[in-house]
Amino acid sequence: MALGNLQIWICIILSLGVAFATYLKVKSTGGRGGNSSREYFLANKGLSWFFVAGSITITNLSTEQLVGMNGNQMALLAWWELSAVAGLAMLAFIFLPIYYRYNCTTVTELLEKRYNNVHVRAAIGGLFLFGNIVIYQPIMLYTSALLIKTMFGLDTPIIVLAALFGIAGAAYAVLGGLRAVAIVDTYSGVLLLGMGTLVVYLALGAINYDFSGIPAERLTMLGGADSPIPWPTLLTGMIFIQMFYWSTNQTITQKAMGSPSLKEAQKGLVAAIVLRVLIIPPMAVIPGIVSYKLFGDIGDQAYGRIVAAVLPNWLSGLFAAAIVSAVLAHFASILNSSATLYVCDLHETYIAKKPDVRRLSRWISAAFVVVAILLVPVYSGADSIINLVQQLNGLTSMPVLSVFAVGLLFRGVDARAAIAGMLFGIALYAFFTFGWTPIHYIHLMAITLFASIGVALSLNRFAFGRTAIPIWSRRPGEPADPIVAG
Repeated sequence: MALGNLQIWICIILSLGVAFATYLKVKSTGGRGGNSSREYFLANKGLSWFFVAGSITITNLSTEQLVGMNGNQMALLAWWELSAVAGLAMLAFIFLPIYYRYNCTTVTELLEKRYNNVHVRAAIGGLFLFGNIVIYQPIMLYTSALLIKTMFGLDTPIIVLAALFGIAGAAYAVLGGLRAVAIVDTYSGVLLLGMGTLVVYLALGAINYDFSGIPAERLTMLGGADSPIPWPTLLTGMIFIQMFYWSTNQTITQKAMGSPSLKEAQKGLVAAIVLRVLIIPPMAVIPGIVSYKLFGDIGDQAYGRIVAAVLPNWLSGLFAAAIVSAVLAHFASILNSSATLYVCDLHETYIAKKPDVRRLSRWISAAFVVVAILLVPVYSGADSIINLVQQLNGLTSMPVLSVFAVGLLFRGVDARAAIAGMLFGIALYAFFTFGWTPIHYIHLMAITLFASIGVALSLNRFAFGRTAIPIWSRRPGEPADPIVAG
């Protein structure tokens, strides 16, 4: 279906309404903040639990999830969302208390303090930044443009739509910092969750709740060996993927670290868990399954096609506004975390200790947007966006998680050993991905993690002559490790 003039105006007016409501809320809660890194990137520690929950939920739920997961057109993909509950719980009750104890602005600042080495912070921050720029931002723009183009039958080139999303999303991150990002996340999240739930209801109605004719492998939650998620992977790599994504991801954790207290942040994370259990899984898979019955195997076009088929024409403008707002909010979140990583982990460390944070963030964000737009065509031929994202994540996610694991579980580890273990892990997973893949890539992620940890501890002992001491061990009279003491 093509958007008529009325639907276009509804979309524009509602999108501008979200932007104006965000402006008013930002202004009423402290304006744009000061010019220090903590004020600009952590909203001056002023985010209530409501905005933590809303912002974290919409940061994870946007077009790459809706398009990518529904594009597999099977129920099995709901495990990505259901297992995220464990990841959120680990962030709330294990990692977040440590971030607050060490008074961190970025997740990598924790590594600097644990290893007593600024270069390990810069190295990991640089890897996170690379992933944001090269993977997450362009995929975000591509899937958003694809959804709008498919859903409304537009002739506009994907690269043009992606550029419009990128430029508009950057405005939130550049002009308002984390405070504006969290607020627009929440407002757009309410709109998207409501419309997404409506799409699920209408899609089920379109087939009269009758799933007959759909192959059993597309309805089962118990994946076989040749499925995207074989069930044994839920007990191996899946838990570590969720730990990495939710607990060491700057885009996610930055929202929780922006609360005035640990307790307030944990309230927001618990609320996000409730949303994750009750609302998100059906949105991520049911429209895709229904589209299989109606249209066959159409891959990443499934969500756009089913929305176009079941949504009343008079609601199309409202849904478009929900998608546009969510896209802008999500892209702004990633862009804001990218700027945070660059300014705090790289620029302030190696270039200028006290830069003009707001001005620097504007220029560096503009550069990141240009790169993301230019990389959009790279992902246009992917068979499955969500599987591609997870495989690309594997190159750095488990090796980086090994650096966190070693730093948090042991004392006396040389930062060079941890970095060497990480580099070994990247090479190992690259070999698994592009050379020899003996088992499912999620299993390989767990193997990569433990291999990286083993290499780091071995090098620490035999190359650097240091002994790694578990945090739960201490000599008589020695103070307890800060993590254990807390």
